[in-house]
Amino acid sequence: MAHPDLSPEQRGWFESAAALIDIDTLYRLNREITAIHSPTGRERAASEYMTRYLAEIGVEARYQPMGEMSGNAIGRICGSGGGPSLLLYAPIDTHLDATEDDVPWVGRRLRADMIPQVREQDGLLIGLGASNPKAMVATLAEAVRAVRAAKVPLKGDLLVAYAGGGMPVDLAPPGNRGLSDGVSHLLTRGVHTDYALVMKPGNAVYHEEAGLCWFKVSVKGTLGYAGMPHGLPRFRSSIVPAAKVILEIDDWLPRYTERNSSGQVSPQGWISTLRSGWPDRVAFPSATTEIYLDIRCNPRTPPAEVKAQFEQALDEIRARHPEIELDLEMTASLPGASTDPESWIVQSAIRAWEQIEGKPHPVPPRTSGQTDISMIRNLGIPTARTGWVSTPEKTPDEYRQGLGGMGVSFPPDLVATCRKLVYSIVDTCTRTRQEVGCLRKA
Repeated sequence: MAHPDLSPEQRGWFESAAALIDIDTLYRLNREITAIHSPTGRERAASEYMTRYLAEIGVEARYQPMGEMSGNAIGRICGSGGGPSLLLYAPIDTHLDATEDDVPWVGRRLRADMIPQVREQDGLLIGLGASNPKAMVATLAEAVRAVRAAKVPLKGDLLVAYAGGGMPVDLAPPGNRGLSDGVSHLLTRGVHTDYALVMKPGNAVYHEEAGLCWFKVSVKGTLGYAGMPHGLPRFRSSIVPAAKVILEIDDWLPRYTERNSSGQVSPQGWISTLRSGWPDRVAFPSATTEIYLDIRCNPRTPPAEVKAQFEQALDEIRARHPEIELDLEMTASLPGASTDPESWIVQSAIRAWEQIEGKPHPVPPRTSGQTDISMIRNLGIPTARTGWVSTPEKTPDEYRQGLGGMGVSFPPDLVATCRKLVYSIVDTCTRTRQEVGCLRKA
């Protein structure tokens, strides 16, 4: 179908709403939500804060609990009827607990960008998740505030939602939280729209996202004792053979990426965790060494196919090292997903990008990040991803090392993306369902 540009009347609504975007409001909201700790499984305080904020700006808002310590925030501006509904979405949980138990795994210490306290430096907001996800949370709220304040005559409902459990973690103590369980709860309990628009890092529009597969490779040996001489036939180390397996897997992973890259996705894989024996029983070498890894999957490579490819790689490792005994278990899987690039919401997001950036939208670099967007798409909502350069130019070198806390935000950088969101809201929700192609033949 054709994708028309804004009419003069719609352009007027867009300009009126975009003019109301306020940097001071973005600073305040980004600052306040960053100061509220919301690790995966404990997002209640942050979601309740956003529920109150949405109500304060005149949006119908409610908190959706997911147990005692976790829940989602949902806001809605009701349209006059006959138009498509649109969901603006961002996760609200952070990837670190920010306790001393995180050291040394995060590095030698918890840096300022890994702590849920806000430090202001040269216009930057520094604190755990200040950029991802808290800057995204603030930007979506500001787009909704501007549209409502401008009294844009929406035909379709505009929803904004923030869910917990979005990080790629599987935390047993709070009830196996993570792996997009928050957005799944959201969408399977009444929040379902014609389209969705999600803000994530990266100044481009994407119509597809990677999924993930988690594996545990167990290398087998026998329980030993440090007083035994090397070379005894009745003792087989699991740790030394595991080192060989690690190097073999690490050599295979780039070939997996090359084989499975297509479209907008270049799926990566990393060995992330090792486990063997008891730190308080060092005299007894372990009979098992476990290797944990995350292998991302292209939307066109389902998790079962990823597992089959990995099993083939392990068979080849066994053939080269017949003395090594190992087995494989898939511990988690979330398939990737795509939206038709000609879908209304994808094309609207591209038009918005080109309008604000003043140039044609380029072919974006391939990605490998797993996000809640795949769950949204797999649950049937056509979805576009848009975003911004999430590491500000003046970020100190200290906070550029590794992933860190995704915790440096410069709110003026969010304005352009906020304008893009407003454009797509006007472009979508002020039209009829027929205009955007929602009315399909049975």
